[in-house]
Amino acid sequence: MPTIYTFKRVEKKYLLSKEEYEYVLDKITPYMHIDKYGETEISNIYFDNTNDELIETSLSKPAYKEKLRLRSYSTPDLDSTVFFEIKKKFKGTVYKRRIKLSLYDAYRYIETGEMPKSLSGNIPFEIDYMMKKYKLFPKVFVGSKRKAFVANDDSDLRITFDCDIVTRYENINLENGYFGDRIIPKNTYLMEIKIPNAMPLWLAHILSEKQIFPQSFSKVGKAHLQHKYRKDEQYV
Repeated sequence: MPTIYTFKRVEKKYLLSKEEYEYVLDKITPYMHIDKYGETEISNIYFDNTNDELIETSLSKPAYKEKLRLRSYSTPDLDSTVFFEIKKKFKGTVYKRRIKLSLYDAYRYIETGEMPKSLSGNIPFEIDYMMKKYKLFPKVFVGSKRKAFVANDDSDLRITFDCDIVTRYENINLENGYFGDRIIPKNTYLMEIKIPNAMPLWLAHILSEKQIFPQSFSKVGKAHLQHKYRKDEQYV
């Protein structure tokens, strides 16, 4: 039976140097532990239309924005489990809704427009509506190597660290493997703090001590701008 997930949370992003990353990692250890998946390789296909409507809208920083992506953990084959996800953001709160299916079924849906009959509920309908409304198709691959931490007290606090973030606009199928152009420099880390409500005081103190402040950053947004303006510099 397919698994359906929904999430609602606030996400804050930070770009860290290697020194800052090691500092935060050391300081959160008494409060958090690495999640059951350990270090993972996350691969995504983001969808858009010929006008790049979704990402251009997102970059304009509206109160409401949405994305559609197909995600796998590690390089999949056609029988592997992947996730079709709608990610929406409204006034700083992130809503994520996703379905679990095989990569084969996901590709079949993309090609034919027919959702697997085994899927039920509202989320498959929402994905299909979004695909048809915006005339979406697979546009760009974005991958990252992730280390994720969860709180020792079983709260919903989650912190992820992404590095070696890569993108490509050709050969974007997930089964093609993890490769592409870097979109942030080597030894730079994207930290995301994911919380249902307010940040714990101990975590706020850790960030304050090192003067680490949140900033706006979108992996697919950065990929789009790098591709759009064909920047000469490539991170190595």
